[in-house]
Formats: sequence, C-alpha cells, structure tokens
Amino acid sequence: MIITIASFKGGVGKTTTAVHLACYFSNLGKTLVIDGDPNHSATGWAARGNVPFKVVDIMQAPMHSRNYEHIIIDTAARPSREDIEALVDGCDLLILPTTPDALAMEALLHTVELLQELGTEDYRILLTAIPSRPRKTGDMAREAMGGLPLFNQSIRRFVAYEKAALEGVPVYQTGDANGKIAWREYEQVGQEILQ
Repeated sequence: MIITIASFKGGVGKTTTAVHLACYFSNLGKTLVIDGDPNHSATGWAARGNVPFKVVDIMQAPMHSRNYEHIIIDTAARPSREDIEALVDGCDLLILPTTPDALAMEALLHTVELLQELGTEDYRILLTAIPSRPRKTGDMAREAMGGLPLFNQSIRRFVAYEKAALEGVPVYQTGDANGKIAWREYEQVGQEILQ
C-alpha cells in the first residue's frame, strides 16, 4: 500500500502522521517512509533515535521502494497543481491532515477543490492537533467540513509528540503519560485505512 501525506499548509502534522502511520504499518510488513519534504523532518526524526521502519530521501526512493510492502510518503507543504496530480496518480490513498484553525481549514478546502476538479475520491481528511479540552473545537471543524471524507478518529494535541520528535522515537516510547493514548489514536487511523 502506498499512502501519501500532503497539505497546502505547514505545521498541520504531516510528518507526525507519516511517522506514526509508518509505525502502525511496520507491524504488518516492511515499511518505508519516503521523505519528500525539503526540511527532511522524517529523516531527522529517525536519525535522532530509533524507529521501526526505514526512511529515505525522495531521490533514493526508486532504488528502495521495490523492497517494501508499505510506503508512506511525507511531502513538501504547498504542493503545486502538478504535484497534486502526480501524488494522486502515484498512491493508493492521499491523507490530508489539518488543524482545526481557520487558516489551515481554508488551505484544506483549496486542496479539496483541486482534488474534486481532478475527479479523484482517493483521499481522506485527518483532523490533527485537536485541543484535549474543550473538545468543541474538533466538533466544530467536523461540522464545517460537512460531507467531506473524514477519518472518524481525530488526533489530539499532546506534548508527547514533541518529546517523540526530539527523542527520535514513536510517541508510545516517550514514557510520557499521554504517549499510549496518543498512539491509540494513530492505531485507530491505521485500522480505518485498512477497512
């Protein structure tokens, strides 16, 4: 399975989502993360610690990808129309993470308009960085997106993700009190992808 994570806005959890979905899929088979972000965030995450999957640069992808059952692609923010067309054509599922703030949701809606113009339905929206309290923020974001294809599970904002990125490990290995709760949310997203 090839899953691409993309967004017109940075800071919405693209790399965090790529890393944790790769952790989920690594339990099911050999998993590769292709780091297509110029910031090389996934590469840095893996280099700082220990993750259960391989990370390669986009230029190394052709050589490595044939050896893996699951491929997660972390893309650069603000892809062009041509990039979106290529991403849609080159994956089984395009995941669009978004935070519930107005600017991120506006960028998301531009992406969705483009996907609708291209006639694709192979995408789903993942709400990320939802405040734990009050939960109304996530509910309001869901309502604003009406009939768009959303994951049932959203991802709450936890300090455990910052610790995980700094330590170079999955969130469940941080020792943070909320690390296992955060991981269960990504496990649920993985299960939704497989359904």
